[in-house]
Amino acid sequence: MLKKFVSILAVAVLSVTVSANVQAASITVQKGDTLWALSRANNMSVEYIQKLNNLTSDLIHPGDVLTVAPEKRYTVIQGDTLWDIAMAHQVTVPQLKEWNQLHSDLIHPGLNLVIFEGLKPTTISLTNKSEQPAPPTKTESTPVVEAQATPAPSESTPAAEAPAVAPAPIESAPAVEAAAPESKEIIVEATAYTASCEGCSGITATGINLIENPNQKVISVDPSVIPLGSKVYVEGYGEAIAGDTGGAIKGNKIDVFIPSKQDAINFGRKQLKVTILN
Repeated sequence: MLKKFVSILAVAVLSVTVSANVQAASITVQKGDTLWALSRANNMSVEYIQKLNNLTSDLIHPGDVLTVAPEKRYTVIQGDTLWDIAMAHQVTVPQLKEWNQLHSDLIHPGLNLVIFEGLKPTTISLTNKSEQPAPPTKTESTPVVEAQATPAPSESTPAAEAPAVAPAPIESAPAVEAAAPESKEIIVEATAYTASCEGCSGITATGINLIENPNQKVISVDPSVIPLGSKVYVEGYGEAIAGDTGGAIKGNKIDVFIPSKQDAINFGRKQLKVTILN
């Protein structure tokens, strides 16, 4: 562990603006129903009924089954992560990203998120949508090599001895490469530390100088859980190197390096997903 590093622990509190325990429901479209009427009856906007059911127009048909859930709003505060918000509202990170058209896990204070609590991870679509059949399995066949016929000698011309035709070499099938090992994902308790303190050397257990390289993404780990030198992806922090250790970092715990002391304080303590890339 960095000598005399300051370790900052705080509890991140989510600002929940709407109470939970609201369940999603499925409704069957009746003759004469419209999306506008259904949105009024279920306290939803037409736009979000379309988003929940992957509709590209206002057209619905009797017998269609739609998923409805009252839409809620959540305003991101300092220290929030998508993981924290998903856990608090009993939804998944992919759902939050899909509902809010997010292309990464990065969020910022003041961002207004829409949340549909009570939905299963896979949103129910219209029953009359045709399912795409799985593509047929391609079977590789062995190519047939046609033998070349040697022309018969003419009666008026003495037959020349036909040269022997060497058999075509049989191509061996290329060796199948061993599948690459899958990335390992674990849930850890994360805190933050910084090297900007009096007497700090800024040198990690693996020799990284964080004072000279303040933008280096480094985490402190228990080497029995995450090997030193591993490349990892930390949810909400990004790609980093497991380059440090610490006496208090045991089991599924990590410390993330943040150059600013105030930012490290704001990071607090949170449950995050870590993907060990190699």
